[in-house]
Amino acid sequence: MTKDKIPNRRSMEKRSAVISKLFENKTFESEEELDGDMNAGELAQDIIYDAWETESRRERVKMAKKALSISPDCADAYNLLAEDEAKTPEEAKELYQKGIDGGKKALGKELFKESKGRFWGYIKTRPYMRSLAGLMECLWEIGEHDEAIKYAKEMLKLNVSDNQGIRYILLSYLVKMERYSELDSLLNNKRYRNDCGIDWLYARALFIFIKEGDSETARKELKVALNSNKFFPEYITGKKTIPRFLPDYVAVGGEDEAFCSASRFLPAWKQVTGAIEWLKEQVGIREYAII
Repeated sequence: MTKDKIPNRRSMEKRSAVISKLFENKTFESEEELDGDMNAGELAQDIIYDAWETESRRERVKMAKKALSISPDCADAYNLLAEDEAKTPEEAKELYQKGIDGGKKALGKELFKESKGRFWGYIKTRPYMRSLAGLMECLWEIGEHDEAIKYAKEMLKLNVSDNQGIRYILLSYLVKMERYSELDSLLNNKRYRNDCGIDWLYARALFIFIKEGDSETARKELKVALNSNKFFPEYITGKKTIPRFLPDYVAVGGEDEAFCSASRFLPAWKQVTGAIEWLKEQVGIREYAII
C-alpha cells in the first residue's frame, strides 16, 4: 500500500485564497472564469502554489522565474529561489530581501497600517512574512545576530499570535547572545503564558537554571517540560544523535519533535555553563556521547 503524500502546508493556502476571492462580492461560473479574474500578482502566486507541489527542484525554479516574469513583486517566488537555487546564505539573503521589498510594494502602506498585529490572518501577507523569516535565519547564520533578533521582534509585532513560531527561534537566539533581560520579558509575555510547546517549556526550565542554578523552581519547570516530551534530554545531552535531515512534520510528544527542538536549542544549552550536566543528572542519564 502506498502512503499518501502529505500536502505542503504553504500550497494548502491556495484553497483559502480561492475562498477569499469568492467572498469579494463576485460569483464565478467556473474555475476558468475565476482564473480570468485574477490580477498579475494573484496569477504569479498561483504558479508558486503549484510549484510547491512539484517534486523537481529544477522545475520549481523554472516556475518561480515564470512567476516573476508575470509579477516582479511576487515575494514567494523569491522565497522559493532562496530555498532551491541559492548556493550560499549570502545569496539567499539577497533573494529574501527582494521578497521583502516586493511583498511590501504589493501589499501597500494602507494594509500595513490596518493589519499590523494580525498579519498572518490575511492570506496576502503570508509571502511577505515568509520572506522576513527567511531573512532572519540567514542573518543569524552569517553572524549578523543583532539584526536577526531585530527582525524576529518585528515579526512578533506584525503578527502577535505568531503562527510561524518565531518566538521559539527568538528564545534560542536570546539565550545564545546572553540577552537574559529580553528573554525574561519574552517568557513572561502574557500572550504566551499558556504556551505548552516543547521549545517554550524547556526554555523556561533553562532560564530558571540560569537565574537560580539547581533550585526547586528549576526542577519543577524541568518536570513540566519532561511531561510534555521525555525524549528531548537524550538529544541535548548527546545520548542520541540529532539526525542530519529533519522532517517537515512531527508528532507532539514524539522523538521527532524532540530532536527537531534539540537541533534549534543545542547551541543555547551549550552556552550555559553546567546546564547540560544538570539536565543529565536530573533525568538520570549516565552514559552519553561526547558532544
